Amino acid sequence: MRWPKWGLAVLVALAGASFWMLLAGPEEILGMDLGKLSVGLSVLVAWLALYGVTAAPRGELDDEVSPGEWRAWIGLGFTALVAAYLLTKADVIAAASDHRDLGRIGRNIVLLLIAWAVVSQTLQWRWQGKVLEDERDRDIERKAAGWARAALVAVVLGLAFMFGFSPAERLAWATPITIAHLLLFGLVWHSLVEYAVTVAAYWRDRRA
Repeated sequence: MRWPKWGLAVLVALAGASFWMLLAGPEEILGMDLGKLSVGLSVLVAWLALYGVTAAPRGELDDEVSPGEWRAWIGLGFTALVAAYLLTKADVIAAASDHRDLGRIGRNIVLLLIAWAVVSQTLQWRWQGKVLEDERDRDIERKAAGWARAALVAVVLGLAFMFGFSPAERLAWATPITIAHLLLFGLVWHSLVEYAVTVAAYWRDRRA
């Protein structure tokens, strides 16, 4: 059974609604917890996406786009979503007095990571019997890892200079929870740069 013609439009609309509720929506509407509703909608979107991927026949796109590029696009999408979520919840994180105030944020990030793992594994099954990596893929990965390493070093140095040279009275916001999330965001930024450079390299290589 194949996707109907309108299936992709419905999937995009559901994903957009889910992401809005997760990133920018209010905590509640009419007494309903939008966090839980967005998680349920995200599960539905993930299931529909998995169905579409597994049901779609192999075609020209499978031959033109390598598994490495598919992985990079998926990683870029999920990493960008995690980064955007952390940025939109920065005020909540800064105001938290202990880890119990951040249960909702932690739950949503974990669910995003689980969805990422499930989608990646499903595509792995689709690629059974296909060469997953060659010399070009390894060269792109090596260059992307170098850019990501430089991005992480820049974040660490920036934090070190900020904490080392800022007057103490200007660092009242730097609670242990906030610092922990800054370090976490540094790791997310590292992955985001790596996937972005990888996607750009594959795209440039295909155009050439």
